[in-house]
Amino acid sequence: MGSYVPPLRDMQFVLHEMLDVESTLKTLPAHADLDVDTINAVIEEAGKFASDVIFPLNQSGDQEGCHWNDTVVTTPKGYKEAYKQYVEAGWPALSCDPEYGGQGLPVSLNNVLYEMLNSANIAWTMYPGLSHGAYEALHAHGTDELKNKYLGKLATGEWTGTMCLTEPHCGTDLGLLRTKAEPQADGSYSITGTKIFISSGEHDMADNIIHLVLARLPESAKGTKGISLFVVPKFLPNDDGSVGARNPVSCGSIEHKMGIHSNSTCVINLDGAAGWLVGEPHKGLQAMFVMMNAARLGVGMQGLGLTEISYQNARNYAKDRLQMRSLSGTKAPTKEADPILVHPDVRRMLLTQRAYAEGARAFTYWIALEIDKELSHPDEAVRAEAADMVALLTPIIKAFITDNAFECTNHGVQVYGGHGFIAEWGMEQYVRDARITQIYEGTNGVQALDLLGRKILSDMGAKMKAFGAIVRAFVEDNGIDMNMQEFVNPLGDIAVKVEKLTMEIGMKAMANQDEVGAASVPYQRVVGHLVFSYFWARMAKIALEKQNQDDFYKAKLATARFYFAKLLPETAGYIRQARAGNASLAEMQDDWF
Repeated sequence: MGSYVPPLRDMQFVLHEMLDVESTLKTLPAHADLDVDTINAVIEEAGKFASDVIFPLNQSGDQEGCHWNDTVVTTPKGYKEAYKQYVEAGWPALSCDPEYGGQGLPVSLNNVLYEMLNSANIAWTMYPGLSHGAYEALHAHGTDELKNKYLGKLATGEWTGTMCLTEPHCGTDLGLLRTKAEPQADGSYSITGTKIFISSGEHDMADNIIHLVLARLPESAKGTKGISLFVVPKFLPNDDGSVGARNPVSCGSIEHKMGIHSNSTCVINLDGAAGWLVGEPHKGLQAMFVMMNAARLGVGMQGLGLTEISYQNARNYAKDRLQMRSLSGTKAPTKEADPILVHPDVRRMLLTQRAYAEGARAFTYWIALEIDKELSHPDEAVRAEAADMVALLTPIIKAFITDNAFECTNHGVQVYGGHGFIAEWGMEQYVRDARITQIYEGTNGVQALDLLGRKILSDMGAKMKAFGAIVRAFVEDNGIDMNMQEFVNPLGDIAVKVEKLTMEIGMKAMANQDEVGAASVPYQRVVGHLVFSYFWARMAKIALEKQNQDDFYKAKLATARFYFAKLLPETAGYIRQARAGNASLAEMQDDWF
């Protein structure tokens, strides 16, 4: 089964030494009183819940899976009880609005909680994770009546939530959806249709499930402009907040999947179910994007969590497993063989996992702090700048981190060798669980199109230039420090290459938009490395200054050097791929495939 130890030291390094979150939070009136000791106390308690309560259920839950019987879904043994503990401890309410029963703590703190939950048990974590997304969508776009009816229950975790988008004939292209919403005399709507791949769509962990459903009003326009958003509860709430009559929304079946077995992925049938409009008619996708973007950031945290847990267990195994002797001479003379940790290729795989995990931690924690600024900063200009940065980098968080997670969980299996392929060791589960993160909430190919087409080329690169300015400022501030040359020089180099590549693709796209599609995936990989290079350079600067204090900083510096020496260079190949354009893709005729 392995083990999970929350990486509190590295979390605190990122929060306090790299980001200095306390200083930023003091500029936000809602969080001005939060101090380092409180932050550390919260994440320490969160770590105990993750490692002691839900990690022990991860492998057993995967093996047992969810059970469906005549629309009723039962979660694996221990899941319901763990969720009750989660609710009683107040974790669902951590960053929710105090007006609706929340604790009002920052998103940046909630983000740390979810890293640990995802490392410990990604499938279990999807139940409260999706609920939080539903809460955010209703908080942003719901009427006061809907907020008063649902937000308190979602904030406390008493009820859970879902997002119902996909239908049997449409996945990413939501403009094709057919679910109908008929207006009723009482102001509600009768919702009819079938949704598929609905994570956490039915279960026994909470008293009620609140579905956010995309549907079409009568005579709505075709495509995405004709979509509206509705809140559809499993049980209709009574005026006193208790659960009332059953709504005709049910689980037709659950999917039998490659991974995340203990999360119920449901076919949801709506047979004239009562629903209420969220936001404006025909602007449902805009309202749902609040939840979708939250989910994309959450999927990035899943990738980070899986990378971390796979690394921890592969590292522990590599220290204990004896195989052969080191090529440079015996390292463990009292033993019959050396630990596999001494072999260069094993070290390469472990350092790849570590570099991608720690880079992702720095990146996602920084973005979470930007979200706090977007939501709470008193200066409108600062809020707008933060919102642009979050919008630009959300596709990178979702795609780059999850692509890395799949690579890294495969490394974890490889370090274990044959034992990694055997279920009892737990490593193959991380590969299976990681695979879905590259698909849902918009495949990583769709994220690449979003990044290049919508986030960069659509505004002539304005958002990208803003991030580039941050990078340039760091390079200029540290360019004269000889000790920083090994980090600053490659950072500056990749920043210039991204700028040139962006302009080149933009020029090609003016003549043929397929050039964007042809270049987007390798381009996204290059930009992901630009982002990671920036954060690794920042961490290296701190580690250089403190390397004589303890081994933590020496290890951080060694990992930074590995990243720049062994991982960043892959961008050369991706730049060539992006520049190769669409010609070799278009030459192949459709009927030749």
